[in-house]
Amino acid sequence: MKITLNPNAVPEAERAEKVANCGFGKYYTDHMVVCEWTESGGWQEPELKPYGPITLDPATAVFHYGQEIFEGMKAYRQPDGGIALFRPEANARRFAKSAKRLALPEMPEELFLETIHTLVKHDAGWTPGKVGESLYIRPFMIATEVGLGVRPTNKATYFLIATPAGAYFDPSKAVSVWISTEYVRAAIGGTGEAKCGGNYAASLVAQKAAAKEGCDQVVWIDAKERKWIEEMGGMNLYFVKGKGAQAKVVTPKLTGTLLPGITRDSILSAAQDLGYHTEEVMLSVDDWRDGVQSGEITEIFACGTAAVVSPVGQAKSALGTWVTGDGQPGPITMQIRNHLLGIQHGTIADKHGWVKRVAL
Repeated sequence: MKITLNPNAVPEAERAEKVANCGFGKYYTDHMVVCEWTESGGWQEPELKPYGPITLDPATAVFHYGQEIFEGMKAYRQPDGGIALFRPEANARRFAKSAKRLALPEMPEELFLETIHTLVKHDAGWTPGKVGESLYIRPFMIATEVGLGVRPTNKATYFLIATPAGAYFDPSKAVSVWISTEYVRAAIGGTGEAKCGGNYAASLVAQKAAAKEGCDQVVWIDAKERKWIEEMGGMNLYFVKGKGAQAKVVTPKLTGTLLPGITRDSILSAAQDLGYHTEEVMLSVDDWRDGVQSGEITEIFACGTAAVVSPVGQAKSALGTWVTGDGQPGPITMQIRNHLLGIQHGTIADKHGWVKRVAL
């Protein structure tokens, strides 16, 4: 990989101040990675270069036809001061799968991982040290052919940027959700399984509707029968049935319309590590409401790379309003959250081979 270091990198003291008060997506590291692809020449040599604006022709395909994909992943500070990535190979595979669905070039896994490790190594100082904080890494790819006309692009550019990240939601507070019956996120055969910008753009009107109802997030139901729970905003959902050691941790099954979340997949194993039975199920809005009202459903949480695990309290829909338990984060939710964070930060043994050290 070509390396061009930033001669105007943020001074160490200023960087430390930004990392200590990072928020989410407020500050960006000193470098980015850019890699070009052409139909005739394939992938070119990637370059680590100073972070900065990019220049594109107004007729660039991505502006008009939405050929774009992205990933979200994190690097975590370890007890010895080192840095580790969490399941980067899974992100590489999902990135390639999204590319295929959007008629973009599939980036080889080795090339994808090389770019990630190189950026994290050179911008290691931007990685926070507190548990629950991380270096959030955003790979993305856009169609860069210039010209109007609906066709698969013959040019694409891969970019990689990173930002120090605190908590996406306050884990001590449960979020409220609005179950949308007016809008649909995805249908069978659509782009629901792909991580592409269009899915998120189309969700924003429903997010505005949720905010109007006084809720933090929107929950999507299926497009066909309009009753099955799918996912929440940009996160997957989990439901805890029962209490204590006999509790069951369940999540909506992948039907081709849900994003196959890497955190979702990790929690299926992490919950089993903690002794809970897990299951992927079809769960309806009625099941949710009735389960909460009967006490069968005792906790609900959302999960994703950005939020990790976020408790869900109140749910509102056209059918009414109901609150899970006492409306506060539940003990099993927080146990799973802390267990997963412990694996990511290296304080709990990783028996799954998920954590990959970055050579600094």
